Amino acid sequence: MTELEQVQAAAGVVRGRLVRTPVQRIDGAVFSPYLDGVSLVFKLEMLQRTGSFKIRGVLNKLHHLTPEEKKRGVIGLSSGNHAQALAYGARLEDVAATVVMPSFAPANKIEATRAHGARVEIVEAKELGPTYERLADERGLTRVHPFNDELIVAGAGTAGLELLEQAADVDAVLVGVGGGGWVSGVATAVKGLRPECAVVGVEPEGASVVRQSLDKGELVRLDRVATVADGLAAPFTGEIVLDRIRRLVDDVVLVTDDEIVEALKAIIEKVKVVVEPSGAACFAALLTGRVKYPRGSTVALMLSGGNVNAARLRDLLA
Repeated sequence: MTELEQVQAAAGVVRGRLVRTPVQRIDGAVFSPYLDGVSLVFKLEMLQRTGSFKIRGVLNKLHHLTPEEKKRGVIGLSSGNHAQALAYGARLEDVAATVVMPSFAPANKIEATRAHGARVEIVEAKELGPTYERLADERGLTRVHPFNDELIVAGAGTAGLELLEQAADVDAVLVGVGGGGWVSGVATAVKGLRPECAVVGVEPEGASVVRQSLDKGELVRLDRVATVADGLAAPFTGEIVLDRIRRLVDDVVLVTDDEIVEALKAIIEKVKVVVEPSGAACFAALLTGRVKYPRGSTVALMLSGGNVNAARLRDLLA
């Protein structure tokens, strides 16, 4: 199958099992005079089961496991959203799940992962990958990577298919970037069906592993990540997604934490929905003018990540 056909096949796998998340159209002038005449389409993926797009890829991956692989159990690594999705999806499939999570992961995401039935191992950020690999080997667990997997990417891309069905006139799509699975999946769908549509990834300055990897022409691993957008705080990327991004994504731009918080406030006040900082990052690129589109354009914002607790939200909005 082609990459687009993989996404289309994944759509058949997840159909009826997930939320077809809605879109909301708002004139850009509501947010800024310079966005007057730009139609903004917010894809509300934070309303997805477990609060993010991650469950799309997880269900697609689990669907393709053999009975033996399911019997052995699965393992993932995540700072929170993939962790919850894997725990939830594994419970649906009656599969035992282990998730390795970094010590900086928000407490509410750790608790939610455990509540869905997964075994959680907490480690320092630098030990995340090594612990994931060691436990997979020691316990014979099937790896379910958060992004560097074609089935995971294809599942993520199903949101891009939905977007084009809901807003066929989009001229550009802005997507948050963590490890790269979200943007590469959406880009696969969008470029496969509308190659003239721009796809731009938006990454936090404090976790710019994809931008740095693109600039250096090789996979980069960060010793430290520091961003308010914990859902985008990946210290590494992968060759599968980096290759997709090189071929299909028009640009990857960086935004600061302050810009992300301002975008978060604007979304809450004007779109009337609550996202976590990782979900607001893509909008920050547009609000700051890091990316610009002319009057008459239609720009889609992929808002994924609704797992922020009340205390954290209060601190962000203070």
